[in-house]
Amino acid sequence: MKTIRYLFERERKPLKGLAWFEWAMLAYLLFTTVLALFMQTEMVDLKAVLGFRVEALAMTAGLWLVYRIHPCRLTFFFRMSLQVLLLGSWYPDVYEFNRSLPCLDHHFAAYEQQLFGCQPALLFAQRFPHAVVSELVELGYAAYYPMIGAVLLWYFFCRYEDFQKATFIILASFFLYYLVYLFMPVVGPQYYYPAVGLDEIAQGHFPDLGHYFRDHQECLAIPGMEGGLFHHLVQVAHDAGERPTAAFPSSHVGVSVVLMFLAWRSRRLFFTLLPLFVLLCFGTVYIYAHYAIDVLGGLVSGVILYAILYLVTLKIKRT
Repeated sequence: MKTIRYLFERERKPLKGLAWFEWAMLAYLLFTTVLALFMQTEMVDLKAVLGFRVEALAMTAGLWLVYRIHPCRLTFFFRMSLQVLLLGSWYPDVYEFNRSLPCLDHHFAAYEQQLFGCQPALLFAQRFPHAVVSELVELGYAAYYPMIGAVLLWYFFCRYEDFQKATFIILASFFLYYLVYLFMPVVGPQYYYPAVGLDEIAQGHFPDLGHYFRDHQECLAIPGMEGGLFHHLVQVAHDAGERPTAAFPSSHVGVSVVLMFLAWRSRRLFFTLLPLFVLLCFGTVYIYAHYAIDVLGGLVSGVILYAILYLVTLKIKRT
C-alpha cells in the first residue's frame, strides 16, 4: 500500500512544462529534422525519418497530457520511460544520415594497428574462445540497458528529488553521442573486417571502402558459446537494431561511465555495477562491435560528458 501511495500521490508542485530530458530530445529532434531536410537528396528514406519524428512528438505530447491530468510520480515515470525506449529507434536512425558519407574505418583500423601492433578485436575472441570467457563478457554487454534501468530506478525510488537530473544526464549523453555519429561514419570491425576480408586485415591492409556501407550491412557472426544465454541475448539485441555506424567513440562505454558516476551516490549500487561495467568494456571488443581505441574514446568522453552535463544541471537549478 505504501508503494502504491508513493506512485499515485499527486505531486504538490507538479512540473508544468517539459522536463529537462524532454528538452534534450526535442533539441536533437529539431537539429536532425533540419539536417534531414538539408540532406534530402542524399537521404534514402526521408519519409520514414520525418515520420518517426512526428510519432516521437505525438507520444511525448500524449504522456505530457496524461501527467498534467494526474501529476504523480508514476505518470512522470512514464514520461521518462518513453524517452528511454525511443533510444532504440534514435540509434538506427543515425545510419540514415551517415550512410551517405564515406566510412572512415581505414583510418581507425590503421590507428589501432599503430597503437597496439595488431587488431585486438580480431584476436580477442580467437585467443579466448572458451565458453566461460564468452559468456562473461557477453553478460557485461547484455547488461547495458539493465544497468541504465537500475540507475534510473534507484534515483526514482531513493533520490526522487534528483531523478529528473539523472535522467537528463543519461539521455543528453546519448544524444550528444548520436550527434557525433551523424558526422563520424565509423562502422566498426564487425562490418569493416568482412567487407575487406579477414586475411587482408590480419596482414595489415586497411583499404578505403568509400560509400560501401550505404547499401551493405553484412557483418561478422558474433563469437561466443552457441546456445549460451548471454550470447543469445547479445545476438537478439544485435539483430533488432544494429547498423553499420556509431563505432567511435563507444557510447556503450561512454554512457556506462556516466552511469557509474551517477551510481556513486549509492556505494552498494556502484560496486554491484562495477564488474558489469568492466566486462562490458571488454565485451564491446570481443564481439567485434568496437575497435579498442573506440573503448578508450568512450572512457575519456564519458568522463567529460558527465562533468559538462552535471554542471549544466547545476546551472538549470539556479535559473
